[in-house]
Amino acid sequence: MPASGVRAAAIAARLSDLGLPARVEEHDLHTSVEAAVPKSLSADLWREVLEAVAEADRFGLLATSLNDRTLWAVVRKAVPATGDVGGPSHQR
Repeated sequence: MPASGVRAAAIAARLSDLGLPARVEEHDLHTSVEAAVPKSLSADLWREVLEAVAEADRFGLLATSLNDRTLWAVVRKAVPATGDVGGPSHQR
């Protein structure tokens, strides 16, 4: 398993331990973690959830008008070189 998969599995395990069963998917450039978020979480539990996904390269929350919420996190498989960060428009 690539290092991204190991990191993603660790994030998924932490989320599952917090009561948010998570699924991990391998993609070409990254490994993703997703978990459904219940309608109500305590402030303490939110803090622990955010600490777990902070280990990812990117994370966010997708909320729909039907009140469904999905927490997602992405771990990149390759770290971009310094000159590649932000794409061509950000290179010097």
